[in-house]
Amino acid sequence: MATLAARAKLEDREDDRVTPPNAAKTIWLYEKQAKIYPRSVSGRFAVLRWWMVGLTQLVFYGTPWLQWNERQAVLFDLASRRFYLGGLVMYPQDFIYLTVLLLLSAYGLFLVTAVAGRVWCGYACPQTVYTEVFMAIERGFEGDRVRRQRLDAAPWSWNKLWRKGGKHAVWIVLALWTGFTFVGYFTPIRQLWAESFTLSYGPWEWFWVVFYAFATWGNAGFMREQVCKYMCPYARFQSAMFDHDTMLVAYDDARGEPRGPRPRNADPRALGLGDCIDCTLCVQVCPTGIDIRQGLQMECIGCAACADVCDGVMDKMGTPRGLVRYATQNGIAGRWSTAQMLRRVARPRVLVYSAVMVAIVVAFVTSLALRLPFKVDVVRDRGALARQVGEGNIENSYRLQIMNATETLQRYRVAVEPVGPALAGLALASADTIEVGPAESRWMPVAVRLSPEAAARAGSGAHALAFTITATVTGASVVEKSTFVVPR
Repeated sequence: MATLAARAKLEDREDDRVTPPNAAKTIWLYEKQAKIYPRSVSGRFAVLRWWMVGLTQLVFYGTPWLQWNERQAVLFDLASRRFYLGGLVMYPQDFIYLTVLLLLSAYGLFLVTAVAGRVWCGYACPQTVYTEVFMAIERGFEGDRVRRQRLDAAPWSWNKLWRKGGKHAVWIVLALWTGFTFVGYFTPIRQLWAESFTLSYGPWEWFWVVFYAFATWGNAGFMREQVCKYMCPYARFQSAMFDHDTMLVAYDDARGEPRGPRPRNADPRALGLGDCIDCTLCVQVCPTGIDIRQGLQMECIGCAACADVCDGVMDKMGTPRGLVRYATQNGIAGRWSTAQMLRRVARPRVLVYSAVMVAIVVAFVTSLALRLPFKVDVVRDRGALARQVGEGNIENSYRLQIMNATETLQRYRVAVEPVGPALAGLALASADTIEVGPAESRWMPVAVRLSPEAAARAGSGAHALAFTITATVTGASVVEKSTFVVPR
């Protein structure tokens, strides 16, 4: 270290002699990042990661193909402004439910982070999942860490060309299938599949398939850890949700230091060493290229690849596992057992997050249970607020949009009544029933009349009235208010 420092000072003095004191100097704020070549690893956490890869991709790729009542079970049909979630049919007026789901996701992330750190990032985040899949394909074509480094350093040859080309071909196919599946949540995927044979997608479908595929290929194939380190905001504010009782991937420095190599059968204590043999395998397997032995770092995604490889080294060295493990800062400092650390899970911030989540879930489920099976919007005829018809009656026209949120044919009956005594004698002057098909929305023209005598008693101006729309089969009813205008 002293030699390096002396050399740096010498270079600075040489720069000062070459460059005039008042001359402008270029200061580089960014340096080129060395490419990370993560080494493959096996172990219990690696198995868990691949189980999560399988589960998340089964849900993502499989859900659009599920059928419900002869339609796609999950479909966000933006063209017709209907959202299908299993047996639920939702309209834009139900946007509040999407807001609640986003709140639940946010609080769920806060809760998981407070308890177990960035396990979402390490096991279920799409960036992590697709990076894991793309790296597995890369290892299949180019080999593990050292072989990939040698291949990148080698000059171009037929061997390098087919390995690189084959890797990217598989990446692009997988990325295009991912983009196709994403669009399949908004366009019926079976229709989209049939159109793929003739390439007859619409403009926006082409755009989103290609855009999502390009994003997947770029993020998982090239940017990888750069997305986690620089683009994802979660790494920036995660520390606000951590405390000393949050489970993190941690290095037990009290047990591992001082680190240093030694023979397998040697007693580290007799050599004045800790259990860490400084093999750097924990750095080589890290997908973000950090050294877990330097403590908690923003770049750590909590995947525990370092814990898996360290356990393997400890087994070979004949020392206990757990030099790198999931633990809390208090647990490491106090030499606590896993049971002691788990008992600290139920602490104030965790209880607050849990209480908020339970309250939101209860409100969400209750709202869904009490949700009416249809919706009504009342729109006045703006072309003629009021007109006089036969026998001096005053007539107002309206349009009722009735949205059937069930998947059966429904018949609805419309009635009108005044709000207050001013419009006594108010009556419908049009058909009072309408049929609306399954998950269909229809407009119903409605005319409301008031006798001249009642109009004279009410006086000119706008008076409140209410439409009551009742489903004849289920008996459910919706009341929507509007106004009746009496001209001067």
